[in-house]
Amino acid sequence: MMTFFFKPRLWQELKTYNRSKFTSDVMAGIIVGIVALPLAIAFAIASGVSPEKGIITAVIAGFIISFLGGTKIQIGGPTGAFIVIVYGIVQQYGLEGLMMATMMAGVLLILLGLFKLGTIIKFIPYPIIVGFTSGIAITIFSTQIADIFGLQFGGEKLPGDFIEKWIMYFNHFDSINWMNTGISLLSILIITMTPRFSKRVPGSLIAIIFITGMVYLLKTYGGVDDIATIGDRFTISSKLPSFQLPDFSWSNISNLLPVAVTIAILGSIESLLSATVADGVIGDKHDSNTELIAQGLANIASPLFGGIPATGAIARTMTNINNGGKTPISGIIHAFVLLLILLFLMPLAKYIPMACLAGVLVIVSYNMSEWRTFKQLLRGTKSDVSVLLITFFLTIIFDLTIAIEIGLLIACLLFMKRVAETTKISINTDIIDPSAQTDMVVKDNHLVIKKGIEVYEIDGPYFFGIANRFEEIMIRQHHHPKVRVIRMRHVPFIDSTGLYNFTNFVKKCREEHIMIVLSGVNEKVHETLKNGGFYDLMEEKNICDNINEALKKAEEILSEK
Repeated sequence: MMTFFFKPRLWQELKTYNRSKFTSDVMAGIIVGIVALPLAIAFAIASGVSPEKGIITAVIAGFIISFLGGTKIQIGGPTGAFIVIVYGIVQQYGLEGLMMATMMAGVLLILLGLFKLGTIIKFIPYPIIVGFTSGIAITIFSTQIADIFGLQFGGEKLPGDFIEKWIMYFNHFDSINWMNTGISLLSILIITMTPRFSKRVPGSLIAIIFITGMVYLLKTYGGVDDIATIGDRFTISSKLPSFQLPDFSWSNISNLLPVAVTIAILGSIESLLSATVADGVIGDKHDSNTELIAQGLANIASPLFGGIPATGAIARTMTNINNGGKTPISGIIHAFVLLLILLFLMPLAKYIPMACLAGVLVIVSYNMSEWRTFKQLLRGTKSDVSVLLITFFLTIIFDLTIAIEIGLLIACLLFMKRVAETTKISINTDIIDPSAQTDMVVKDNHLVIKKGIEVYEIDGPYFFGIANRFEEIMIRQHHHPKVRVIRMRHVPFIDSTGLYNFTNFVKKCREEHIMIVLSGVNEKVHETLKNGGFYDLMEEKNICDNINEALKKAEEILSEK
């Protein structure tokens, strides 16, 4: 089944590959690799793991996503969206728990692709996506406050809870180090000003190089020793990581399954969103299911060498496009560039100030916040605003797993409510206007309904959300006609609950000696009624193609009584 539709984009692109494309891919790959470096380090540290794990993820996952993915220029690696959930897993379950959860998420992503559910992911309501994305941005920003202001907690461990974290910040704000604050603000200034002078070289890289050099000089020659660097907190390894397997046990799997599902959902959303945005820019069309399988394989392979969750990265993908990337080869080159940096330049990373990385993550969180979109959605319908705000605050106050679960649940309930509200049930006892519910002028005369006949029209899906309403309308009818015509021309489907209620309705009518005639039943609904044994309750001749035939049949039944 997999070989039938699993067609990595690279295999197709190699058929028409040439020197010109290779030159463009090499240049784009080098630049994207350099852009990815500070982000990979920053995301790893913010996630609670050592800096090189971010680069390892970008190397292994980035290579697999480009080599096997279903997009033309997607760049994969660690992203800011995973910071919150990865940090929580590391704090609660340790690195081995993170490894297991990531690999389980990889399996789920592969299953999503194999069962061709890539397109379904795109139907997740936009307010949910914006809600948890904005919530993640706020959470990322809150995790950087200590490094921005150089706060000291006297050996106390910073809590993971959002509210408790801010309480601790306020309690220890008197320990602020203005030197750290100045470095963070200078980093932010450099990053925001760089695009005015350079479109190719990322501001985050310039900020890290400049600030690191400046702090090194201050520490070496200026006697400044209270600016924390990566080397002060982490032992950095520039060696290739060794292969390792986690201890898979049923208890660990059951405990980590909810967070694995969250990683899989979040990874699939971000990856396919990035691919869709890229398609719009280059005029291409990606293969969602192939992309999900590649993402799954990447998230299985990356943890085996110490990596963290990975997905498609919108910012790096756009950098790839803007710098001339033509095929997945650029993503592969980006992975090799990062591998060379890991092997030969990683020891220099220990001199990078934590305050500088905090400035980088402040910009990342600002770009993730989508505050303009958030503000616009607040002007929408009450239901959309409710989903947006609930998902947003749950992400901040609790965690992403709860936010996604409850957000999806509320969105589904609101969707069902909207669908139920669109389904209308009307009763006609005198005439039927052929022009009703159409934008055409019909010259036919009105259809006259004889005494003893009632026509009920169901307009919309007949599912569990509407079945009870139909039953309530029947109960409210105090008079009993001899024939009831059920007009179903606008019923696209009927579910098991609707079938059950409809069957009970017909049985009750039979007990009251009321005959039922169906009109305009489409093929799909007809098949459901047939398979559900509904036609055992009524004669096939009482099922008519249109209302004219149905009224004629009702009159025949009326005359026989």
